[in-house]
Amino acid sequence: MTDTPQRNHNLDPDSTGGSSLTKRGGGDPATRGRTTIADGVVEKIAGMAARDVSGVHAMGSGMSRTFGAVRDRVPGGSKSVSRGVKAEVGESQTALDLEIVVDYGVSIRDVARDVRENVVAAVERMTGLEVIEVNIAVSDVKLPDEEDDEDQSEPRVQ
Repeated sequence: MTDTPQRNHNLDPDSTGGSSLTKRGGGDPATRGRTTIADGVVEKIAGMAARDVSGVHAMGSGMSRTFGAVRDRVPGGSKSVSRGVKAEVGESQTALDLEIVVDYGVSIRDVARDVRENVVAAVERMTGLEVIEVNIAVSDVKLPDEEDDEDQSEPRVQ
């Protein structure tokens, strides 16, 4: 059995040579540095959370949905989950503006409340940011007999 010499790892200059160890760099590693979250990240989280609410048919205005439907059909294109969402992100807070289309027959007030609750919960849980406001603009109502450009499953040309 060999004895290894003990070394004093305390880097505190005022130390009297005690046996307590401190970590290099000082403090909790989780507090070293800064985390920034891009507006687009918060917009995607909010967009996904809003779409999960029953009664939300689509996100965005008619024009943005039209351009989005065209963009979705381009090979290599992907659905924009942040369509209809605008976020302003600060160091510890965020504010969101959402534009939604609701299904005909649902209570717009109830859908808006549910969207707010779902968006706030998702954004705060995933980012740690405080959501200070979620403004919702209902830009359209999807009627049962209206054709839906976004849900066409078969291509027009074969």
